[in-house]
Order: sequence, then structure tokens, then C-alpha cells
Amino acid sequence: MTRLSQDTLTALPGSVARPQYDRAALRGGVVHFGPGAFHRAHQAAAFDTLLGHDPRWGITGVSLNSRGVADALNPQGGLYTLALLEEQTEFRVIGSIGRVLTRDEPGAILGALAHGDTRIVSSTVTEKGYCLSADGTLDFAHPAIRADLDAAKSADWVPGSFIGWLVHGLRARRLAGLLGVTVLSCDNLTDNGRKLEAATIALAEAIDPETARWIAGEVCFPNAMVDSITPATDDALRARVAAATGLEDAWPIQRERFTQWVIEDRFAGERPALECAGVTFAGEVRPFETAKLRLLNGAHSSLAYIGLGLGFETVAEAMADPGLAAFAERLMREDIAPSVSAPPGLDLPVYIADVLARFANPAIRHLLSQIAWDGSQKLPYRLLDTTRDALVAGRPVDRLALPIAAWLRFLDRAARSGGSITDPLSGPLLERAGDWRRVVGMREIFGDLGEDARFLRAVEAGLAALEAGRLEPQPA
Repeated sequence: MTRLSQDTLTALPGSVARPQYDRAALRGGVVHFGPGAFHRAHQAAAFDTLLGHDPRWGITGVSLNSRGVADALNPQGGLYTLALLEEQTEFRVIGSIGRVLTRDEPGAILGALAHGDTRIVSSTVTEKGYCLSADGTLDFAHPAIRADLDAAKSADWVPGSFIGWLVHGLRARRLAGLLGVTVLSCDNLTDNGRKLEAATIALAEAIDPETARWIAGEVCFPNAMVDSITPATDDALRARVAAATGLEDAWPIQRERFTQWVIEDRFAGERPALECAGVTFAGEVRPFETAKLRLLNGAHSSLAYIGLGLGFETVAEAMADPGLAAFAERLMREDIAPSVSAPPGLDLPVYIADVLARFANPAIRHLLSQIAWDGSQKLPYRLLDTTRDALVAGRPVDRLALPIAAWLRFLDRAARSGGSITDPLSGPLLERAGDWRRVVGMREIFGDLGEDARFLRAVEAGLAALEAGRLEPQPA
């Protein structure tokens, strides 16, 4: 079958949308670290819409940890197919990414960061890609950060971490006399912009204090939140895309039609007119972010760990179980919503109903195993912060503790079977998995919650409930 490329776009059937702009005339206004599925389904699609109006916002992707995306997209000229999953699936070819660079091309990465056309450096590197400690500050003990601190003494420094690349690229811009840029985190971290700003300046201060001062004065790090369910690509999607387009696509992407991107209106220079793609610019992102992280992501992780324990494979399958669906709704309405202050225009009961409907969408095959990745990094933001607020307010935490108990059982099953988990703390987690109190005592994950008797009783009750096949723990 003929491969998707710029030359074969004309072979697409009329039902498949494609770039309505001259890709040869695009300029690289954005350098994006982590051009994986979520970025390509979400931010790159938004910029694709913008490029129909303004050609100055093309994207250069940077993949530091794998060549997979580069090897798939570069032979296709950066093109790929996005499937929008609803009752009737729609297909759209996205053209906003010009090229994907890898760590084997350090000169090209630095050149893109220090190019005069670049105005935004964005990222979807997952929570663990920021190398942060439990308190949200840069972890100077992290192996990648330690390596960058040592290597930065050399004139031919090639950073290993995303934060290192930011410092390296921003220093190159300063030395070249270029303007500052907007550094835009699109990962699910509370106050992601502020945390990224503090981490970048902290590393810069340790390497080059003058660059740290320049970053503080010339570079903006707006907070942002993003939301769109993006199942992993599988062979079934590749087959559907080939049938719909008549072309082979090495790495198509799929997501639900719903999409939300809220960005703090805080830019170092010109702000891209992404309103044309449905983006919201707001003075304060935190309320939107908290609602999404706690309600949607918290419920997602809960479904993942409880659903896996019940033998389900996807979110839709888990939501088809009446007991689990009812548990998720009660968790959101009774336990999580009281900790969320709704931003103007967001009706929480309606938002919860919409989230539940999105979870139940049978067209979305979102693997619970994928959501379960990196639990040590996700759970503090998705469930533990809510639990901590509930304890302070004197509200019960029994239902909130049940998904934590399900995660502990998930770890124990993996350890007992000799299996592995996808988590940066996989070693210590699996070593402690046989004694749940030792896991809960890991301060880098639980902070002081592991010393709270009310929380410990609730987790113990949750473990007992799951062992007995119940989804409602007895009050602790």
C-alpha cells in the first residue's frame, strides 16, 4: 500500500480532511518536546487549525527518549492521520509537524531552540519528565539532573533531561541576543507552568547564574491544562485508517471529539490566535486544572486500578459494570466535587455527567493498563491531594482510599507474579509491595499521609473491601 506523504495527499478520498495551507511556506514557531500520541492528537491538531490562518506556527518535534515517532513521521513529511472517535468516526490528516528530531541530533535541537522564528517551546513529557521532587521543586538528586550538572561544565554539553535542554537552549538564545520565548507545559501537573519555571531557573542558577536572571526577566511560563481522551494506537486503528484513507500511515492517532485546552494569558511575545481552534485563554487556569485533575483524572485512575483488579481491559468495559460505574459517580459527586471550586462558567454537576458519558463512549478503546502507568507520579495530583483536603475538612476518605487500595493490590499482583510495572519508582515499589504500609510510608509519593491514622484505617478498610469483592468499604 502507498505510504502517506506530501506527494500522496491528493490520493485521499474527499471524506478525509487534510491541510488547507501551503506546508512549504510554514515557519517553525513552536519547538515541542515529547511529540507522542497526546500532543499529536491535541496541541498539534489545534496548531493545524491555526496554520490555515497564520503560517508562522509550524511545529518542530523533539523526542529525547525514543526514535519511534521520528522513524514513523519523518518519512511521511511529518504527516499523520487523526481519527476522531464518535458514533461516526471522522479522519483528518494533520500537517503542523514539519520534522521530529531525536537526541542523536543535538545540533539541530539547539538550532531550533535558538532560532529567531521560535516563540513557543512546549512539552508533553509526562510528570516524570520534569525531574521534580515530591514537593514540586527540581530534584537535584535525580540521575538525569546530576548528569546534566556534570556535563554542563563541558563546552560540548548535550543535555539528557528536558529541563537541561531548556537551560541549554535559553542560554543559547541569550548569548545570540534573541528575544525570550514562552515555555508552555501541557502535562497534567498542578501549576505546571510555575513548577517548570522554578525548576528551569534552579538548574540555570546552578549552571549559569546570568542565564537564570535572563530567564526570570525574559521568559514566560504560563500555566495550562489540557483534556481529551487519547487511546493508544493499535493495529486495529492502523487497519481502519488504511481502509478509510487508502494510504499506509506508520503511526496514526485517535482521540475523542471532545477537547479542552486552557492557557494562562501570559506570553513572552506574540500570542498565537488559537481561539480559532477552541482554545481558552484565561487569567487563572488553576480552577479548570483542579476540576480536570481531580474529577476526570482521579476517576480515570480509580477505574484503572479497580477495573484491572476486576479483569476489565478498557474504560468503556469498566463503565459497563453497573457497580463500578455507580462507584465512580459517587466518588466524583460526593467525595471529589466538594474539594473543587468551579471556575466561572463551569457547572460541576453537568461537567461530571459529561465526563461519565465520555468514559462510557464505546468508540473509545482506552486501555486501563495505559492509564495505570506511572501511578507514583500521577496519584499525588489525581487522588492524594483530594484526600488531604478531605481530611483537613473533616470529611470521610473511605471511598477515596479504595482506588489507593486497588493500586496497592495492583503492585502486589505484579510483585507476586514476577512481572513489571511502568513507573519510575518500579524498583522500590515492587520491593515493598508485599507490605502495603511500607508503600504508603514512601514520603516521595504520600508525603505525610502515610502518618495519618485516619488515612491508614481507610486504606486498610479499602483493602478488606476489595478482598471481599465489595466496592463500598466499611467506614474506617
